[in-house]
Parts: sequence; C-alpha cells; structure tokens
Amino acid sequence: METADGGARVWRVSIQTGGWQEKNDIFVEITLGVGGEIFRRTPEDFVQEVERFRAHYLEGEGPIFALYETVQALRDAAKIEGRHLTPKEQALIRGIRQRTFVMFEEQLRAAGDPGADPDLSAGPSR
Repeated sequence: METADGGARVWRVSIQTGGWQEKNDIFVEITLGVGGEIFRRTPEDFVQEVERFRAHYLEGEGPIFALYETVQALRDAAKIEGRHLTPKEQALIRGIRQRTFVMFEEQLRAAGDPGADPDLSAGPSR
C-alpha cells in the first residue's frame, strides 16, 4: 500500500487471525516479482484469494463464517454431483466472497488493524 509520503507499506494476511501483519522486509521481493509466494493479482482477484484463504484457515461463528459455510456447501454439492460449478454458482460465490471481504475488513478496521481496507473490494474505480 502506498503511504502519504510516497513510500510503501507491505501487508501479509495472518493465518491465525485473518488480519494483516506488516511485512516490509518482503518489499523488494514483491516489487521485483521474485520468490515462490509472490503473484500479481487484480484487486478483484486479490479479494477472492484472501477470502478463499480466510475461509480455509479460520474458524469462528457469526455472519461471516455462515457465509463461508454457504460457499463451501455450494462447492461440496458440485463435487458430490461430479460436476463443475455452474456460472450462476461461480458468480454467487464471487459475490459472497466480495461481501465477506468487506465485512471482515470493516471488523479489522474497527479493531484498529492498520492494514484493513474494506474499500479495496470496490476495485480501481473507487
């Protein structure tokens, strides 16, 4: 993320909390695109990837986790039926993940997480 003075801060999602950990030491790795865990993503794809990660690694209760379970139920049903997700199911999952991203980021921001950015899900047109 760009800072007000033209610098940058680097954030990495935490596997324990789903919040953001400052990781400025990987700035060069990211900007030069080297290393095994560095990938370019559009803001929309970034949101989807973060929510896939959070849904996989985190456990909890409440509306966000209920939505994670809904996504998993859709994926499980398709798997049991031996088929790919339909375009409608894929769109539904993308929409749910976009919403859970905003919800999660709003909670992080309210808790004081400096890396939280619920507006990121709006993409480049925000």
